[in-house]
Amino acid sequence: MYDIITFGSATRDVFLKSKGFEEKEEKKFFGGKGIFISLGSKIPVEEIHFLTGGGGANTAFTFKNQGFKVAFCGMVGDDFAGRKIIKELKGKKVSTDFLFIDKKHHTNYSIVLATKDERTILVYRGASENLQRKDVPWEKLKAKWFYLAPLSGRTMRLFGPVLKFAKKDKIKIALNPSKSQFSLPRTKLKTLLNFADVVILNQEEASLATGLPYHREKEIFKTLDDWVDGIVVMTKGPFGLVVSDGKWLFKAGILKTKKIVDRTGCGDAFGSGFVAGLIRTIGNKQQAGSEDIEYAIQFGSANATSCLQKIGAKNGLLKKRDDILKWGEVKIQKIKL
Repeated sequence: MYDIITFGSATRDVFLKSKGFEEKEEKKFFGGKGIFISLGSKIPVEEIHFLTGGGGANTAFTFKNQGFKVAFCGMVGDDFAGRKIIKELKGKKVSTDFLFIDKKHHTNYSIVLATKDERTILVYRGASENLQRKDVPWEKLKAKWFYLAPLSGRTMRLFGPVLKFAKKDKIKIALNPSKSQFSLPRTKLKTLLNFADVVILNQEEASLATGLPYHREKEIFKTLDDWVDGIVVMTKGPFGLVVSDGKWLFKAGILKTKKIVDRTGCGDAFGSGFVAGLIRTIGNKQQAGSEDIEYAIQFGSANATSCLQKIGAKNGLLKKRDDILKWGEVKIQKIKL
């Protein structure tokens, strides 16, 4: 019996940092800025780092760091990158019993182009996209919790079956859906989200799911609370987050840090940290109380802040012995719904 099984992608990440990656304002780009390089030139690179990432693998590391018995369910290619990921997971003692090899496609790859303040990621979506229902040994999935990182490609077809299987076997579900899930018909999406104990999404995803403008938070949470029987978390980037348990709204800011080395994996670090904190505090209780949720917010925020201190999605994650108040205490405002 595992404490938790994570589902999602596993990637080989290459980080490149160069003064030759020039940031310029450009209205047609999301965020109003872009990276510009000289066409046909050789651009010197000052730093290069070879690491691993992916939502399913990143979150597995958070849970393992906290002393839980963890397995990762996903797919990699039959290549050097795939073997590196398997070796790293085994070295961390994350079970690879549910990690499968795709002999037709390469392992997922990300090339991270880093400037002084930001990064752009080039993504190759390979083997992780091809895990299918027939590949999963359902009878062996024995766990107290499932954590579903964003799923896309063919893997999105696992969304419904995994949730229904967990519900049938009384396995608690933490869900961090992707935009792919929000393309489902709203009635189907509503039914599936109702299976989850914790749903974590950002402002854009919350707006997309409900069809409401992202600034209408109370209406968004009223809709999501009707759909989700458990806890809903909406992250807001530098503006903090809001959590609802159907009775209370918990509004929280972010932890201040002077040092931000790399933002890669920060979302995974918060989501898995929130759930790890919740698991630690609720124990065998049927429902989380206000104190449990506030602890989970602090834990997730500290894990995300810790992740920002190192290059890569895993290197900075909190260890079990680390103080979650290292960067201060998150200010939380509790509001009656």
